[in-house]
Amino acid sequence: MKTDSQIILQSLGAAQTVTGSKHLLKTPDLNVLIDCGLFQGIKEIRMKNREELPVLPSAVDVLLLTHAHLDHCGYIPLFIKNGFKGKIYMTPPTKELAELILLDSAKIQKEDAERANEMGYSKHKPARPLYTTEDAELAFNRFVTIEHSDVKKLSPNISFQFRKNGHILGSASVELTCYDKKIIFSGDIGRYTSDFLLPPSHIDGFDFVVMESTYGDRLHGDRKPADELAEIINHTINHFGNVLIPSFAVGRAQEIMHIINGLKKDAKIPAHTPVYLDSPMAADATDILCRYPKWHKLTHDQCMSVCKDVVINRDYHNTKNIIADRRSKIIIAASGMLTGGRVLEYMKHYVTEKRNTVLLIGYQAEGTRGRALKEGSHEIKIHGRYFPIKAEIKEVSGLSAHADQSELLQWLKHFKHLPEKIFLVHGEPSAQEALRVKIHDELNIPVEIQKQNQETVLFNIKVYATTSTSL
Repeated sequence: MKTDSQIILQSLGAAQTVTGSKHLLKTPDLNVLIDCGLFQGIKEIRMKNREELPVLPSAVDVLLLTHAHLDHCGYIPLFIKNGFKGKIYMTPPTKELAELILLDSAKIQKEDAERANEMGYSKHKPARPLYTTEDAELAFNRFVTIEHSDVKKLSPNISFQFRKNGHILGSASVELTCYDKKIIFSGDIGRYTSDFLLPPSHIDGFDFVVMESTYGDRLHGDRKPADELAEIINHTINHFGNVLIPSFAVGRAQEIMHIINGLKKDAKIPAHTPVYLDSPMAADATDILCRYPKWHKLTHDQCMSVCKDVVINRDYHNTKNIIADRRSKIIIAASGMLTGGRVLEYMKHYVTEKRNTVLLIGYQAEGTRGRALKEGSHEIKIHGRYFPIKAEIKEVSGLSAHADQSELLQWLKHFKHLPEKIFLVHGEPSAQEALRVKIHDELNIPVEIQKQNQETVLFNIKVYATTSTSL
């Protein structure tokens, strides 16, 4: 006997905001979650990480992970802790990077909680991490790798494959076939002009597209990022200052080191300038990069030399020694939006001096310290104290790992057949509205902006009363 049923999309995060990506597809066969990330930014948004989800984790059957950034994978240990029992599918590079990032996330949460308890600046008594390293390690038992373009059947009516999207190593869109309809979850779309990563894959047409919109209202510009970087470094060194680069440890750190090596080799910046990578995770991510040559453009020699002439600091206690060194230098440290990590120790010392430069190279989410710097704030709060901002604040948008508005449209225009509807996620309202209008005007496709926890019916189907799964 057949009954009427619905295929429903529900965004549990990254809806009218950039972080916390969790997009649930409810079907008669399975409930499939695409990404499971942490909210980041202002306290009101971060507190969502501690709220109960509108859907029980135990009611979700399977999780598909587009890439390893914290706003896409950082909630996984808590999701499992709260009842999720299914498998988590991802590409092989994403598995290695996600393990690295989740362990680091747990470690930083523990350190932040301990510091808050010691200094008494948390309203929680006591402050506690969302999860521990043990919780993170338990999650790794659920990880299953799927190679790029391999089709995995999840049930009689649902299958998927990963397609490279050029955002970071291992990142991919999810192409999902559901009851003879095709749905693509874009994940974070990368750049077409990157000298580091392969461009997004050209893909077939789809019925529905769930699409990121981070830079939906912005163009990155045509100037070469290496030239901008050289200009900023030389200016700062000539004023006897330090260049502090807050960077995501995975993706941006490796690209920055590669560019700096090239600038030194071409004598565009002083060859003797010390470069410090104060992020053990970034160093480990570089090793992972070299194991997956099919996912990037670097030759073996280029990959092996990414850390050439870079001093890698693995011991947190050595950070103070680097700060105490009065020579002009370049420091690359996580996190990229200044939400935590060792970069904050440098900020406390460097942001108060005019001779220094803080260089922003990626997206700065609403409510983060990075956004405050970008928007010209006169002070910044770190570990319960306020520090006046006197350093120069610069931005090189061309180093962003996110496609800009023109590249997002380019990604859609490469479809062989345009979709019947697009749903925008992972973007702030102004960016989403600008992209919505642009898509409608140029491609004449209906566009809807997803709202937090809103259930949207994609289509209706006829199904048998009983179904079986093959997870």
